[in-house]
Amino acid sequence: MLNIEILESSFQLVQDSKQDFPTAFYTNLLGDYPEVKPLFAKTKMNEQGDHLFDSLQFVVVNLRNAELLQTTLKGLGTRHVKYGVLPKHYPLVGNSLLKTLASLAGDAWTPEVKQAWVDAYGAIAAVMLEGAEYSAEVLQLAEK
Repeated sequence: MLNIEILESSFQLVQDSKQDFPTAFYTNLLGDYPEVKPLFAKTKMNEQGDHLFDSLQFVVVNLRNAELLQTTLKGLGTRHVKYGVLPKHYPLVGNSLLKTLASLAGDAWTPEVKQAWVDAYGAIAAVMLEGAEYSAEVLQLAEK
């Protein structure tokens, strides 16, 4: 069960940082996990940052609309397969998301807020992975 109230209120703190969020997130992701850099080789990072923030905002705004959220997140998971995203990348993104949220929330980043986001990201990733269809070959290559 997600703590929707905490997710909504804590995201309010981050919404004012819309311009800073993408830069901080991708700095964390690419700095901590350089192995994902090839996934962004042909990406316009300004546009990607806007997409990321808009997607996160969409999730928070629609936390009470499970059907819409599931459909959208499954579609997002499907699209991410086309970008080369593998199941092993999801925890890296989750770690970077939490690190970014914590840095932007400052003192408001409490253990309770962190747990709410850990739970939320776990649910988001699970639904996205439901929408992602990987061939057996891709999954075998990913394990190497």
